[in-house]
Amino acid sequence: MTFNRADILLPKFADDSEKMKQWSVVACDQYTSEPEYWNAVSEFVGEAPSTLRLTVPEIYLNDSDIEDRIKATNSVMADYMEADVFTEHKNTYIYVERTLKNGVKRLGIVGMVDLEDYDYAVGSQTKVRATEGTVISRIPPRLKVRSDALVELPHIMLLIDDEACEIIEKNSDMKDDFTKVYDFDLMQSSGHIAGYKMSDAACDRLDEKLAELENLEAFNAKYGVKKESPLIFAMGDGNHSLATAKTHYENLKKEIGEEAAKASKARYALCELVNLHDKSLEFEAIHRVVFEADGKAFLEALEKEYAVSYDENAEGQSFIFVYGGEQKKVTVTNPKEYLAVATVQKALDSFIATGGGEVDYIHGEDVVCKLCENPKNFGIILEAMDKSDLYKSVILDGALPRKTFSMGEACDKRFYTEVRKIK
Repeated sequence: MTFNRADILLPKFADDSEKMKQWSVVACDQYTSEPEYWNAVSEFVGEAPSTLRLTVPEIYLNDSDIEDRIKATNSVMADYMEADVFTEHKNTYIYVERTLKNGVKRLGIVGMVDLEDYDYAVGSQTKVRATEGTVISRIPPRLKVRSDALVELPHIMLLIDDEACEIIEKNSDMKDDFTKVYDFDLMQSSGHIAGYKMSDAACDRLDEKLAELENLEAFNAKYGVKKESPLIFAMGDGNHSLATAKTHYENLKKEIGEEAAKASKARYALCELVNLHDKSLEFEAIHRVVFEADGKAFLEALEKEYAVSYDENAEGQSFIFVYGGEQKKVTVTNPKEYLAVATVQKALDSFIATGGGEVDYIHGEDVVCKLCENPKNFGIILEAMDKSDLYKSVILDGALPRKTFSMGEACDKRFYTEVRKIK
């Protein structure tokens, strides 16, 4: 199995909502430009046991004391283990109901993924695949933490494509037979979370349903392809966290031998499984602004590579081009990629490599228009991709271009709650 039951650690005070509010902290890659957020978190946590002390927020990665911070993090892991902070829930799944800030619930299941079935390389055909390009330079700092870590607290979210909403969502109807293991408000007005240790029957049912997704014939029929390996789990969040776990595992093979590594806890990584079609998941477009560049020259370069139409009714891959105080619809009628954002990003990368300029990724259309009031800048406004296109795009084109879509605000990202031994 690719997604498996795990031995999951939770604090012995998991039934104390106030202590758990101090315990659970947002993913380390959030609020990277807001030191005031992390200062407030540190003040709120104080000396209480907290995942803040077991992780390294990325806002600190470039600080001069980062090595000391990493050592301190690993030391606290050992301290918590020695102090018998945790209760271990053996060989199980945790069903999670996360109420977001807007009141919508996101449903998930915490288990562990087999790193043998994951490869973040471009063109990967493994059962678990990255949805966006992996930035290799982001792995080494995380690897320093994991290499000496006794436990893991990843913020990985794996997606499954279950349009019928039968695999994860069914647990909502079964939870009266589960054991509630935590139920508390998250810090910094980030909503609420409740976790349930699933019954053996529910665990068995989940295993059976996930096994059905691996039927290659059904997979090819569903997506209209002829592949030799199915894409079962697509990365939703935390790809660099999973890539770090994979890198550590591959390094371990070299150190202790492949067979010994395969038998180790490091072969797996804790994560949360979420349905792509969960009502809480909304894909938002991320637009582009290119600074200090000639917009006219970009369109000329685009026309050399593709058939381009400026007709409002043209069919193909369209975007809004913002330049010189004007906006106009641009349509590539003979695209080579599955998504418009892939076509645009490929064209931008080629243009900047030869013509200069610097690209930034912008969330609001109004911000794009404001920045493009400067005649030295041009912008591209994209439509949000339909989340039902995610799997088909990754299957056909591989990992999507960086900054293809955003899934919710920082306060709605995964909070560290569950822990797992990796040594």
